[in-house]
Amino acid sequence: MNMRLALVLGLASVAAWPGAIPAAAQGAAAVDPAAVRATAVKLADWQLGRLDPSHIAAATGETGNPRAWEQAVFWVGMTALADAPGTPPRIKQAVMDMGRRNAWRPGDKPYFADDHAITQAYLWAAANGAGAEARAPTRAAFDRVVDQPAVTTLAFAVPKKGGYSATECLDRWCWCDALFMAPPALAVLSNQTGDPKYRQFATKEFWATTDFLYDPVEHLYYRDSRFFDRRDEQDRKQFWARGNGWVFGGMARIIPQLPANSPDRRRMEALFKEMAAKLLTLQKPDGYWAPSLLAPENSPPETSGTGFFTYGFAWGVKAGLLDKARYRPAALRGWNALTRAIQPDGRLGWVQQVSDRPDRVTASDTQYYGVGAFLLAATAVADMERTGR
Repeated sequence: MNMRLALVLGLASVAAWPGAIPAAAQGAAAVDPAAVRATAVKLADWQLGRLDPSHIAAATGETGNPRAWEQAVFWVGMTALADAPGTPPRIKQAVMDMGRRNAWRPGDKPYFADDHAITQAYLWAAANGAGAEARAPTRAAFDRVVDQPAVTTLAFAVPKKGGYSATECLDRWCWCDALFMAPPALAVLSNQTGDPKYRQFATKEFWATTDFLYDPVEHLYYRDSRFFDRRDEQDRKQFWARGNGWVFGGMARIIPQLPANSPDRRRMEALFKEMAAKLLTLQKPDGYWAPSLLAPENSPPETSGTGFFTYGFAWGVKAGLLDKARYRPAALRGWNALTRAIQPDGRLGWVQQVSDRPDRVTASDTQYYGVGAFLLAATAVADMERTGR
């Protein structure tokens, strides 16, 4: 990895980073669940007031699309916040209003997992008062995916003509981010409709992607096959924090939807615990994870990967999958790191912008998906602390 990935633009000194405070000041003391939820609501309100992407430093062609993945992950986090005790009704109402504005439609590309992420919010709405109307377009879209599956390899080959978006394997889950975007919705859809075909498709494809992208030595996922041979100056493999965060957070959303004691659930729980054990060794003393997980030296704070890992740790402790004595302190360190990244204007900073690999990040960088990860982490931490008392 080029050393520029560890640099932060506009940074006067490493001491200015929120993660650069002494490790002794970053303990894992208990937090008040109500205060955690209040912090989440405040950030959610900040983001709800800024659905115009003009505040995004590196907006893409999809940033302003309310059905695309960047905003969708924020709405996934909003559903978790809406479920939390004591959350003001306006959070639920915002999710409902968004779905109705979108006419409950997924993104436009029928097989593209990123265009399925928003359906997680729609299915939540269907189960929380919006009814079958909110579920119908999602079911129609997934019927096509399951009944007429794409036929392609998982090798990520970008064509010279058409570029990245024309990559053939994007019709399947050939990049690890996809394991957050689509499988949780498919599993929920089976539970809501009673038809197991969606869950069966999701688990089959999840394992195909895992068998292809998961490194059994490092217990981490390559972002896609282009990174199999990539090494940095110290000959270390490149494992992207947010990419692995997508998978780890995705499993926290999929596992509860799988039948108890089913082979797929047992296998995924084992994978989750194996990955958690590796991630525990990679958390920095300041509570963050480095953008390139195996290259922590001089790395800046980064809140999207840290948000998903904190979410997964807290959820895993509460679910009884992760040992409380080992993982609760790590979840609390992650939460403390996330709260330190809130900027004076109320935004969540230090969110690496849209990419497919580790890259530079600044204090002012924010993004919808970073806020979504923060909301997932907040609700899971509050739940962990509430049930642990």
